[in-house]
Amino acid sequence: MPIRTKAPLGSPCWTDLWTSDVEGSRKFYSELFSWEALAPSPEFGGYFMFTRDGVPVAGGMGDMGEMKADNTWKIYLDTPDIARTVTETEKAGGQVLTPVVPVADLGDQFVLADPNGAQLGAWQAGTFPGFTVLGEHGSPSWFELHTRGFERAIDFYHSVFLWKLNAVSDSDEFRYSVMLNPSGEGELAGIMDGSRSLPADVIDHWSVYWHVDDPETTVAAAKSLGGSVTQDITDTPYGRLASLKDPSGASFKIRSVQS
Repeated sequence: MPIRTKAPLGSPCWTDLWTSDVEGSRKFYSELFSWEALAPSPEFGGYFMFTRDGVPVAGGMGDMGEMKADNTWKIYLDTPDIARTVTETEKAGGQVLTPVVPVADLGDQFVLADPNGAQLGAWQAGTFPGFTVLGEHGSPSWFELHTRGFERAIDFYHSVFLWKLNAVSDSDEFRYSVMLNPSGEGELAGIMDGSRSLPADVIDHWSVYWHVDDPETTVAAAKSLGGSVTQDITDTPYGRLASLKDPSGASFKIRSVQS
């Protein structure tokens, strides 16, 4: 799998875990995906990196002072102009949840909510482009927004992150659009109409899928490590998919695609 040096414009470029059990999460994901959890950085409030074969694949952090971790994975979208992204977020009906924060020379970030309440981050890269390997075991495979406000989400990500979208399906039973790669061929993320499928107690949210070579082995390992399965392995046109939770309750998905 080729290594990219920069994320395509507006695309998912990083993901991190906000966990109430730092040590438990470090152990769980390291054993599940053959990651290495690097030492937490005092300079960055205890933030730490997960790497695989020496390459960063995700980040992690625990409680932030009085702000208690909510056990979620957050995705970040690339932006070349973070000040513009802040302005456009507010113009398009989103909410800026944290101000822009420089992270040493690595880049600048802020956290936002789209008009339907789904939370995510924006990242303007400095020396750190985010993850550089996708589609290998234990690396990111796909990113997906589940929303009750489908058309509003389409408009938001088009105007704020300059997405070009293609409708895969547009029926009441299955409404789905994908972000087209602005740097070439391919698709980089999806938006699913969840108005019929999202449970009442589940808010609009982004999901990250991790690529795995053998879903059965990964699901069995997750269970043995204290995780749980929320949706069993399903064969779909987009690969073999399953939904899981780690022992602290953070949701994530796995995906296996035949080459």
